[in-house]
Amino acid sequence: MPQMIGGISHIDKDELHALLQDPANETIVIDVREPFEYGAGHIPGIPLIPMGEIPERMDELDPKQEYVFVCRSGSRSYEVARFLQAQGFERVHNFLGGMLGWDLEVEYEFDENSSH
Repeated sequence: MPQMIGGISHIDKDELHALLQDPANETIVIDVREPFEYGAGHIPGIPLIPMGEIPERMDELDPKQEYVFVCRSGSRSYEVARFLQAQGFERVHNFLGGMLGWDLEVEYEFDENSSH
């Protein structure tokens, strides 16, 4: 059950994992970190919209849709959720603890110059 912190709903790792495993789930999960952080490890299938791009890309988001925002520690994603809530988005959640607390499946993207 999401917990309210600072007026924003927060979901934990188990709740996020359950959402991602549910084929009927329509909640959109968005990673709001920087591209280099995303490339160094992100939850499979989750798109990237860096925090700084959210205001200019709001036309891509539906205020009636449910969203969960993810970042490294849960701080930036909390700010994004607060910002969108102030813009009239009512169904926004923060991933509590961020990627630091995610110990499940992760995808990596390395550039072609990487030795990996």
